[in-house]
Amino acid sequence: MAEKKSKSKQDEQAQLLTLLRTILPKIAPDAELAAKIYAAAEDELRVKNRVNSFEKFCERIELPDLEEKTIEEVKQHFMAGFGDADLDIQPDEENKSLIVDVALPDGTEFHKRIPVRAVAPESTEPEVVLKFVAFPVAMPGDAEMIWALAKRENLTNDEAAMALVKLQDDFWASKAGQKLLKDRVERSFPEFVARVPAGLLNEVGLKRHYKLPETLKVLRAAKATGR
Repeated sequence: MAEKKSKSKQDEQAQLLTLLRTILPKIAPDAELAAKIYAAAEDELRVKNRVNSFEKFCERIELPDLEEKTIEEVKQHFMAGFGDADLDIQPDEENKSLIVDVALPDGTEFHKRIPVRAVAPESTEPEVVLKFVAFPVAMPGDAEMIWALAKRENLTNDEAAMALVKLQDDFWASKAGQKLLKDRVERSFPEFVARVPAGLLNEVGLKRHYKLPETLKVLRAAKATGR
């Protein structure tokens, strides 16, 4: 049910952006101004989606106590969900809660106080979880070099490709990306795939199976055998 609501919201936002792209040239003849307005709306929706995703992520965290073992488990959950983000997790014994600060490589920061709460009972209704399916990609100049990525099954190949291209631009424009460029790291797809946090890929419905590319194996045609 949660996945269906999320998909519906994504569809609504996509329709809104499409509508903006249609009407902006009519009310803002200046192409540069129209592009800035569209980019600002797109960025605002992205920030809102990130905040909502973070809030939902925190809601799923189980925190029955503030024991060291429990806090370490919570930390591992955040590390798995947000990749290379800087984490600061501190227990607040007085208020029976856990203070969580997350700083993403692009400069986005989240803050949350998670209260100690009982473990939620298991739901009798199975949760619909969208699976990841294979999404191999290759660069135009080297079609035999395959990067084994995955996408959520509700994304088309075109939607996943557009999300991947957009995420590349966002990554290299972020503080972390700019620092890498200053350190003379090549702005290339291989470097992007190797360095982008798993959490950022997950936000757009993508997943990295392997950081290293795999070479496509071309099989030779079998020789016909006579009888």
